[in-house]
Amino acid sequence: MANNDQYIGTQYLLLGQTLSFTGDPFEESEPSDAVQHQSNGAVLIQNGKILDLGLDDDLIRKYPQAQRESYGQDLILSGFIDSHAHYPQTRIVSSWGKRLLDWLENYTFPEEEKFSDPVYAFEVAEEYLRTLLVNGTTTVCSFCTVHRESVEAFFEAATLTGMRVLAGKTCMDCYAPDALVDTVQSAYDDSKSLLTKWHSRGRLSYVITPRFALTSSSDQLRALGELWSEFPDCLMQTHLSEQEEEIALVKQRFPQAEDYLGVYEEAKLLRERGLYGHAIHLSIHERVRLAKAKAALIHCPTSNMFIGSGLFDLHELKTRGMNIGLATDTGGGTSFSMLRTMAACYEIGQLKGFSLHPSQLVYLATLANAKALKLDHVIGNLEVGKEADILVLNLRSTEGLASRAERAEDIWQELFPTIMMGDERAVRSLWVDGKCVKSDGHQRG
Repeated sequence: MANNDQYIGTQYLLLGQTLSFTGDPFEESEPSDAVQHQSNGAVLIQNGKILDLGLDDDLIRKYPQAQRESYGQDLILSGFIDSHAHYPQTRIVSSWGKRLLDWLENYTFPEEEKFSDPVYAFEVAEEYLRTLLVNGTTTVCSFCTVHRESVEAFFEAATLTGMRVLAGKTCMDCYAPDALVDTVQSAYDDSKSLLTKWHSRGRLSYVITPRFALTSSSDQLRALGELWSEFPDCLMQTHLSEQEEEIALVKQRFPQAEDYLGVYEEAKLLRERGLYGHAIHLSIHERVRLAKAKAALIHCPTSNMFIGSGLFDLHELKTRGMNIGLATDTGGGTSFSMLRTMAACYEIGQLKGFSLHPSQLVYLATLANAKALKLDHVIGNLEVGKEADILVLNLRSTEGLASRAERAEDIWQELFPTIMMGDERAVRSLWVDGKCVKSDGHQRG
């Protein structure tokens, strides 16, 4: 990790190709019209903030005393954001052969029982966050476990990295092992206590976190809805309509509810600042109500394919004006990499009959996720005044990618192969809160 003292007051001028968004590429007839790309760009940062953007020659003349970081043909953009993950599942990622409910019973719940141990929880949290940084992710929103210790460990580990993280205690008072259930009162009390301790502390945010309808009673969901009403600036995260057998069980357990979404509505758990993971099998009426509530749906493509959940209807939901985020959903998701997640998103789009433009994929992994998390005023884009969470992508990180890049006719032909085939080797450099936490062979001057 970087020595923080060296960054205080020092101006750093990052030189290379730059990519930023001027709008939403899903709303343009030509998606690239929402993008500002400079083949010879520069970004000036100081004390954790982006101070200036422009052409390299202009900024070199304007800031002659700045420490230059020259990245050549590498692409400088906002750090990746992951809007739905389960850090306690780090060590069971890619476990074989189960669907959602089997996955919970056979893999997730046995692993999550270990997180009552604060030492184990902190060890996994550190491992998880290091893995994210290696893959170019600078912000994550994660579920923890039912244990307070899992939340404390995650926030403490995040403080050491300087990352912006969002997380909450997972609440479950039924249909889970005895070691993993809380109560209506303890879910409310623990969540409120953790919220008041950690929310808006530095780069940390607390998220109210009922796991999903099947593991909470109506009373517990209502208690968490009441807590959200008391702290309306917080986010709330849960799961919605991931698999068809899950939906059928929700209907059996909550016969009075209009539908799956109605369970959350009755508990006052549907509104803006709500994050609803998966949301694959939605009725038309549910889509209308989610759009009206200005809720955010989080697309988890590698998880949806790996557990056999279904194909998220990204294009149709975006045409409804829905706020959509993109996430790894580790450990149901099979990769910690947002590059792999973007590739899977593209592949599902193809199966649904819609070819996503590279700009749309990058937007989903950066600014769209920032908007879903209500953080687009501080992160998600190269923009003056934003926090300096910056990723530098090597678009020639393997022999095959170098060959493709040499033949590219524009930035999109250069970038798209890295989206589809890139891995952690493509992460040339990473800046978190204005500090370089990963550096691989660039020129300093």
